[in-house]
Amino acid sequence: MRSSWKRRLAVVACAVAVAATGWAPAALAAPAPDPNRARIDTVIHDSAQQTTLIVYSAAMRRLVPVNVLRPKDLTKPRPTLYLLNGAGGGEDSATWAAKTQYSKFFRDKQVNVVTPIGGAFSYYTDWQRDDPVLGRNKWTTFLTKELPPLVDREFNTTRKNAIAGISMAGTSVLNLAISAPRLYKSVAAYSGCARTSDPLGQTYIRMVVADRGMGNVDNMWGPINSSGWRKNDPYVNAAKLRGTKVYMTSGTGLPGWYDRLEAPLVAGDPATLANQVILGGVIEAAVNECTKQMAQRMRALKVPHKVLFRPDGTHSWGYWERDLKTTWPMIAKDLK
Repeated sequence: MRSSWKRRLAVVACAVAVAATGWAPAALAAPAPDPNRARIDTVIHDSAQQTTLIVYSAAMRRLVPVNVLRPKDLTKPRPTLYLLNGAGGGEDSATWAAKTQYSKFFRDKQVNVVTPIGGAFSYYTDWQRDDPVLGRNKWTTFLTKELPPLVDREFNTTRKNAIAGISMAGTSVLNLAISAPRLYKSVAAYSGCARTSDPLGQTYIRMVVADRGMGNVDNMWGPINSSGWRKNDPYVNAAKLRGTKVYMTSGTGLPGWYDRLEAPLVAGDPATLANQVILGGVIEAAVNECTKQMAQRMRALKVPHKVLFRPDGTHSWGYWERDLKTTWPMIAKDLK
């Protein structure tokens, strides 16, 4: 998956480089694009209902592939669901496309489903400083200011949006909704930890950014316990979610239906099952505690929300696909 996107980006980059050398005849040369303005660089029609956009982000000075599932009926404008991948940012094999049948699920739904490919271990946030390993990350700017107008123009949408994400992005979608209070009609966080400035949340973020991504968390929101962490804590800023429909899901961490040797994503592999049950169970138990605390906080603030607590289930794709299907009818209603 990652190599495929790299090949596509390489082709686009090659074309840009050739143009920059001045090899094209002067009469045919196009004006150089403005590096300070986001734009759609390339549109790839993968199939009748799937399009890939190569989007230039001025904030990050990079090209970002964006996968778009299109509704079957294009006779009138449709709303948009931004659906984010987890810690790998879609750059690995753990994606909605690879791990679920989401494209089949949305085939007859009247919505554009937009999924950026990139942002691994970034928490889809605006980092304070460029990171030596993870580079420049300005994902809040990209997702709330740069990408939506481009999507709206390219696909003639209704300009009604929702956003959903799993795991790492389950935290991110709450922060994105807080940072852009009128952009999304609803937000769905699947197995996301809504605490970022308490010890449990900080430990979880270190595990994602530093242990897995080899990034420096100080470059993200500043030193641990600084104001940047509180500013990006959905629990602390929960009152700002008032006016946005909020859906949250989590399991207990106990093995469930998708934690069996015969489960599709386990496929009879004992090592995969052990990792899913042990590590996935511990992570989901921690996420469950975060979700309970966030729900309690929102009740105290009288912020409307809906929480779907599963009686079992680890931190894994089978449950997230089911969560998406369960919450979709509510999200679809919000987008009308």
